[in-house]
Formats: sequence, structure tokens, C-alpha cells
Amino acid sequence: MATVFKWLMRIAAGLLVLGVLGVVGLYFLLSRSLPDYEARLTVPSLSAPVEIVRDNANVPHIFGQSEEDVFQALGYAHAQDRLWQMTVLRRTAQGRLSEIFGPRTLGTDQLLRRFDIYGAARRSVEWQDPATRAALEAYARGVNARLTEINESALGRGAPEMFVFNAPIAPWVPADSIAIIKLMAVQLSPHLRNEVLRARTSLALDDPARLQDIMPDAPGSGIAALPRYSSWFAPGALPRFAEAPAPPANALSPAPPPELAGASNAFAAAPARSASGGTLLANDPHLGLTAPSIWYLARLELASGGVIGATIPGVPLVLSGRSDRLGWGITSAYLDDLDVHIEEVDPENPDRYRTPDGWADFTTRRSIITIAGEEPVTLTLRATENGPVLPGSQFGLGTITPPGHVTSVSWTALSPRDTTMSAGIALMRAENVDEALAAGEEFVAPAQVLTVADDRRIAMKLVGAMPRRSAAHDTEGRLPSRGWLPQNRWQGRYPYSANPEFIDPPGGILGNTNNKIVDRPFPSHVSFLWGDTQRIHRWQRLMQGREVHTRDSFVEAQLDTVSFTARSLLPLIGADLWFTGESAPEGTPQRLRQRALELLAEWNGEMNEHRPEPLIYAAWLRALGQRLAKDELGPLADEFTHTDPVFVERVFRDIDGASAWCDVKQSNPVETCTDIARLALDDALVWITDRYGTALESLRWGDAHQATHDHPVLGDVPGLRYFVNIRQSTGGGDNTLQRGRTSGTGEHPFNNVHAAGYRGVYDFADPGSSVFIISTGQSGHFLSRHYDDLAQLWRRGEYIPMSLDPALARAGAVGVTVLTPEAE
Repeated sequence: MATVFKWLMRIAAGLLVLGVLGVVGLYFLLSRSLPDYEARLTVPSLSAPVEIVRDNANVPHIFGQSEEDVFQALGYAHAQDRLWQMTVLRRTAQGRLSEIFGPRTLGTDQLLRRFDIYGAARRSVEWQDPATRAALEAYARGVNARLTEINESALGRGAPEMFVFNAPIAPWVPADSIAIIKLMAVQLSPHLRNEVLRARTSLALDDPARLQDIMPDAPGSGIAALPRYSSWFAPGALPRFAEAPAPPANALSPAPPPELAGASNAFAAAPARSASGGTLLANDPHLGLTAPSIWYLARLELASGGVIGATIPGVPLVLSGRSDRLGWGITSAYLDDLDVHIEEVDPENPDRYRTPDGWADFTTRRSIITIAGEEPVTLTLRATENGPVLPGSQFGLGTITPPGHVTSVSWTALSPRDTTMSAGIALMRAENVDEALAAGEEFVAPAQVLTVADDRRIAMKLVGAMPRRSAAHDTEGRLPSRGWLPQNRWQGRYPYSANPEFIDPPGGILGNTNNKIVDRPFPSHVSFLWGDTQRIHRWQRLMQGREVHTRDSFVEAQLDTVSFTARSLLPLIGADLWFTGESAPEGTPQRLRQRALELLAEWNGEMNEHRPEPLIYAAWLRALGQRLAKDELGPLADEFTHTDPVFVERVFRDIDGASAWCDVKQSNPVETCTDIARLALDDALVWITDRYGTALESLRWGDAHQATHDHPVLGDVPGLRYFVNIRQSTGGGDNTLQRGRTSGTGEHPFNNVHAAGYRGVYDFADPGSSVFIISTGQSGHFLSRHYDDLAQLWRRGEYIPMSLDPALARAGAVGVTVLTPEAE
């Protein structure tokens, strides 16, 4: 027996040793791709030595004798820290994800191939100005220098993910960078999905007037009522409701639902409204949270001087940042730059479609998608004069397309003459507000609201191509329209001078929270769909609450978690519930409801992560939205994942008869809005107690509102997820300035999935005191200490210095990389 025990111990010890050796070996392989920041590398294409000084937050400060050398070094630094991210972004734009991820990304590849984002990017290269082409080519050389170093020095394939999803990495080319900018347009645009959802909702509703309730316009002047979507087609051609097939879950999809499209805050103060006498500018772009962040901080020394701010790996631009003389910030403009068209197919020849001049041939070509582990798929890509044809399986288009028809898309982001990159390069070189606004003329897509400040002036302007529509357009761009009618086709684009602008306002304050910025009649309206109707009210209150502002007051505004929505809606939905009814015994649903109402009655609307009230309020509002919509819309109600505050206000104020939503059609009694509010609160409390228990006072909003910085590829791998995902308890909510947009679906509907991945505040009275931060860390390598070192600062609302002082960067540098040209 003793012998058996000895051998068992030996085997166990051997297995333990093998396990330890395996872990050590794996760590050695994975750590080979960790960058060496104290290194010298010969790069033949450089004209002179370049230094990459990485400060103590691992922000590269790049110093060179020519702009081309600096852009080359930026490409090298991006590839050092974010090579995997760059590779995935490029593959997404190319429609080549399935080559390494298999069939789960086939739908994404098919969509991007049909849009031909990458083809448009290739054709756009020649439309860039010479300086931009030189910058793109230099940047590509820098990326490729890192690829060469990885191959020659056996640096662990460049990133840990490459050991799991190994595939050759092609050399970087200028079109790759332009394609990533175009991919951002896909991520930021809500219009395609919104048009389809509006059409489907129109078909599902008995009373067409109720469409204006559930999908309301931003407050302001109304528009004429649209005809019913079904009225344009033969009776019975479109179903009353057809459930769209749910796309497979895919964290790599660049096309989010409308409620998770781009958002942001930007605001500026003129010297008269600044305590220091200099201008102030703050910007925090909102995108889906990932690990690593989409943003990467960098400083570049250009011929015009230093610029510093937020870049996107793969793109040689500081998209939000500052120089010594100028600061700029971006917010999603929500410009309606996309239209869905219904195209009639020739019943005699399916290769033709109707145009205003008769039948015409589809433009067709074939594209082969290689799929890891499976046979390739061949697509037949078709396009009309209006744009590419999409299949019914994409975006639920099949549910609103009558037989004998297909859908096509017109979109400025598909332009093969996209000069957005040139605009970005010119913006970095601009020295004042006028030059910055002039640079904006070349922006095409994604459309942004550009906020700029020099040392004396502030301005804001929408930049991006604004399509020109006919005043007789059937749907005003709000619903899919008949593509063969000339009035529904685009008629070019408006001149840049037609884009809304605000320069040196008398009040000395400018800002945008994706809110409605102009109230112009169609067709010069800009958009009917805006990204915010709520945050703007809180922003106005904070800006007007002070005579003058400081850098710190702008920081406070960025981090503000008070919900204007909660303050305005709770008195409405709870008007007949507060302090009414008799006392209820402890342990009963009635008593739980009373306790919840007592907590909310004393609440100031602050979505503090440590408080219970935000969770009760959020769960109540979500349950209320489901109660109101489910009866009218049936299964389609599930697609309204976030309750629109304007919808709730219309219902509870009975605007244009909107209180009809409160009556449950499926029941005999006539329910009032008070009844629905009470039932919804009970629903919310059942949900809360199932997950967190009945101790309402000890609830924490942050337990439900976890920021999910998840790795889009490895984040679901058991065991590994604990190393690559970053989870944090956070405050804020859907409609607060410190925006923490909730997922709205699944087991964790209040997870914070969409927030400010970058925050920056620029003070031109003392530019060196400017600050910035990103949501994770600079490195994309999960074994690096810089993978998540900025995440806790971000969570706590802290920042790091945004200085252009070379001495400050060198003082606490984590390394200095020197790139040298080949010796002659």
C-alpha cells in the first residue's frame, strides 16, 4: 500500500511539475510579444533618428525632424501596443474576419463586402491631398517596420491572440487607415436600423398616430404626418408584423443597434466665461466599451508644433486633442446621411430593376469569403444607381420588403472620394478657429459636430457631407422609399456653407450632447433622429449655474451623474402613487412598493453607484416601457430595449391622445396610466428581489451597472476571461452627462456597455494644465501592466496630465525607443 501511495505522490508531483512548466512555457511564449520600450531599431525608410518617449502612463511622445518620420514612428508605436486590435479592425473593414474566426463572423463579412467599405477606401486614397498621402504612406511604413521586427526577432507573433487565431498579417497600406475611418461611420450611424424599425412599427400599429409616441421626434417644431408605410404597396403585400431573424451574437459586429450608436459630449467657454481669461474645451466621445479601449493617447511633434490627444490605432490622426494654440473635440452629429430604398425587380428579368428611365441592369460582381474550417462562400454583390443591394436577412430588411422587390442603401460613408483623412490632417495643423473650420470642409463621413477653441475664440460646426433631398421626397428620409421615383433619389450634396455653425456666441458658451442643434424645415433639416433629448438639459443647468468656468468645473460637468430624466419623469409616473394607500404589513408586495416609493421620494436623481434609488428607478422605467409597448406591438416590443423618456412623457401627459398606450387592449377593464405605473413598479421589484433580495436600502446601483470592458475575442473564453476583461462598478446612466448606457437586454440589462472611452479637458489660459484619460490602458497586451493601469483612474473620475512639455515626458518615462535610419 505504501508503494502505491509513493507512486501516486510521484505521479501527482510529476503532473504538478509539468503543469508549472506548461504555465511557464506559455507565459514565455506570450510575453515574447511584450514591447521593449528601451530599444533601438534601424528603420531604413527614416530620414533621421526619431525618439518615442513613453511617459509614466505609457503615452508616446514622438520627436522627429520631419513630419513623415513622426507619422512613421506613430505607426510603429500603434503596432507595438495594439497590433491585434489594428488587425481585427482592418479585417472587419475588408470583410475577412471569417478567415480566422470561422462561421460566427460570416454575417459581418457579408455585410461589409456588400457595403464595399474597403473598395471605397482604396479608391479614396488618390483623392487625398499630397501631404495626407505622404502621412499615410509614412504611417504604413512604421507599422510594417514593427511587423518586420516581429518576424526577424521572433517576438511571439506580435500579440498573444495570434497564438489562438494565427493568420498571416499582410503589410499595412494607406487604404487600411481610410477603411478604419469608414468603419467608424458604420459604428456611429443609427439611421439604417431606425428606418427599418420605424417601418416595422408602422405596420404593427393599428393607429398610425401612435408611431409618433413610441418613436418620437426630438422636442421642437413638429413635421407633417407621414403616410403609412404599407400604403405604397399592394394590399397584403406586407405583413402586419413579421419577426426579424435575430442575428447571431457577435462582439466583432461594427453595426450596433440604434440605441448604442455613437454619442458624445463637447462644450467650450470663451474667455469672458472663463475664470482664468482663457478659453476652455471639454470632450468625451462615447463608444462601446472594449478591452483595450478603441482610443490610444499620443503626442506628435509636427512642423506646426506639438499635438496631443486621442488617436485610433490604425489611423494617423489625433481625433480629439489640442496643440498649444488650438483644441478640438468631436461628437456624433446624427446627420441623416443614409437612405434605404425599395427597388422593384423586373418580373421578366431578375437581373434588372426599375429606374426613373425604365429598367436597368444591376451592377454585379462576385466575392469569395474564406471561412476557417469550412468551404468558402461565394457572394453575388449587386448594386443599383442608389447604392448596394442588401439581402432581407440583414437588419430585418426582409420584413419590410414586398415580394418582387429588394432594398438598396444610399450612404455618404460609401463614397469612393472620401477626403475625411485629409480633413483630419489639416485640422491637426490648424492654428486658429478659422483654419479649423476651413479644414472641416473636407470631412465626408462619419458626420461629426466639431467643437474648436483657440486662445481667444470658440466655434462649433457640423462637418460631413449633407445629402440633398427633394422637398417632394415620399418619406423625408425617415422610412424606406421607392427607389425608382426621382423625388426619392439624392440630388447631390449641400455646400459646406449650409452645414449648421455657431461661432463666438454672445453667451460665451457652446456645447453639444448629440442633441438637436437646428430646427430647419425639410429638406435642409439635418436630421429627424437625434441622439439626445435629455443630457442637454442638465448641461444647460450646469453651464448657466456659473458666471465663469474653470478646468475643474468642466471636469465636474463631464463626471456629473444627476439624471434630468429621473427628476422629470418620477413626478409624472408616480404622481398618484406617492404617499397614498393604507399601511401594508411587512413582507407584503404592497409594503415593498411603499418602501421603494419612500426611497425615490427623497432621492435627488443622482445616479450614484453606491445608492439603491438608481436601480429601483431604472428597473421601474424599463418595466414601464415593456408594459406600455408589449400590448400594442407584441413581439416587436422586445426591440425597444431602452424606454424613450419623451415617449413616457407623451403618454403620462396625454399629448395627442398618447395615454391610449396605458389601456391594455387584451383586457376588458380600461386601465389608467396610474394602474400601469403601479404594475410596472411591482414588476421591477419582483425582478430586483429575485436577484438582490428584499433589503432595498442596501442595494447598490454599481452592482448592476458594471462597466464591461470586455475583450471582443477572448472575453468569453472560460478562465481566460478573468485576465482579459475589465469589470468596474460605475455610476451614471442612460441619460446622464457621465453617460453609462445600459445594455437593455439579456440577464444583465443594466450593464454599462457604452460610455466615454476618452475624456479630455483643455485650458488655454494654461495649456500645460490640460488633462485627459482613456478607459483601459495604452497596451492591448493583457500581460502588460499598461493593459488596465488607467482603468481605475477612469472609473474614479481622475485624469493624467496632457502636457506637451518634453522634459515632463522624459522625467518619468517608462522607456525611450530610438528609431534610426540605415547607415549610409
